[in-house]
Amino acid sequence: MHITKPKSFLITSTILLATLAGCSGQGNYTRQGVSLAKERMSFLKSGTEWELARQAFLAGDLEKAIAKVDYSLSINDTVVKSHVLKGRIQIELGDIGNALKSLQTASTLDPEDPDAHYYLAVVYERLNRPEDAYNHFVMASEFDDYNPSYTVAAAEMLIDLDRIDEAKAFLNSIPMSQNNAGIRQSLGHIALLEHDFQTAVKFFNEARLLAPDDAGIAEDLINAQMLAGMFAKAERNIALLLKKAENAERRDLQILHAKALLNTGRPVEARSIYQQLLSTSQGKSDVDSWIGLANASFTINDMRTVRKAASRVISLSPDSHDGFLLYAMYHRQTDDLDASLASIEKAITRNPLDAGMYAYRAMILSDLGRRADAFASVAQAVKLEPGNPRYTQMLEQINAGTFAAVQTE
Repeated sequence: MHITKPKSFLITSTILLATLAGCSGQGNYTRQGVSLAKERMSFLKSGTEWELARQAFLAGDLEKAIAKVDYSLSINDTVVKSHVLKGRIQIELGDIGNALKSLQTASTLDPEDPDAHYYLAVVYERLNRPEDAYNHFVMASEFDDYNPSYTVAAAEMLIDLDRIDEAKAFLNSIPMSQNNAGIRQSLGHIALLEHDFQTAVKFFNEARLLAPDDAGIAEDLINAQMLAGMFAKAERNIALLLKKAENAERRDLQILHAKALLNTGRPVEARSIYQQLLSTSQGKSDVDSWIGLANASFTINDMRTVRKAASRVISLSPDSHDGFLLYAMYHRQTDDLDASLASIEKAITRNPLDAGMYAYRAMILSDLGRRADAFASVAQAVKLEPGNPRYTQMLEQINAGTFAAVQTE
């Protein structure tokens, strides 16, 4: 006998199946939601540990930093900045091999991350692989061409590779070149390497206008001005630096100030600075200050102090030419030409590549009436510095018999 099921039963069954099917779909969706929530949570926890690692790194607690960054990576090992931070910590720890691995992992995860390439370059520089370092500095610069530190680092590597023209072209090709203090400063350093001191002054002046509070740029400008013979401008800038509390006790700036004063016709002020520097226990063995005192004293004809300073320099630095050159100046000024010649010969023996001392010897030889020997000595100075017009002029004057020896600097 065939029994027909009531319609109500069929409807109920249909609803039940639909409900069961809906429950099955909701379960998959819920599991996906839970998975996404866990992923988000892992990123948050990883980010928290990364921040703790970064703070420890900046505070110099490298052991805590490496522990925290490792924990961050154990939570989520796909975060690029965690691998970069680990590489930086390993660099500071001197673990260069593992730093290389960490940073290579970071650059693999994100080939366009500029920090990964920058610190890879730092590692390659430590490994004495300058070409690799340069390539990664360039990539860092390309992926973030508004970060001047990447650009400057790439240019410095080119300079180390003796590719100075490329370094200049690279720095000038950057969009912010004209308006970035770091790039103008780097161009100034290149000009110094090329002995183009006037151009160096120009670049450092531009850099200072862009970053007026940068002490490093101010000191670069001063050094360039001294080399360019702009002593009055250098003296004013040094005086401004010395007025700042943090610079008041800096001996290097005080010595530079004395040199600038001496070259602007203020030898008495210069001598006072040197005497003050030498009056301290630290200063008594300061060779540069003794040399400066001798030069300032020579200018005002204080030969007693010149002799004392020359003796002190020789006792402090017997292998240096400076003390013997000072003695040569002292003896020549006191008309003891034989002693002056003997002293300059000792100076030349200690520094045979200094053209100025051959020129000074020529003056002593000229005083002694030894014209041919004087000519030969100046010729050696010209050979060492063929582009120096002073030596070329001396050579021509001796050859023509018109040379009249005068005191040198």
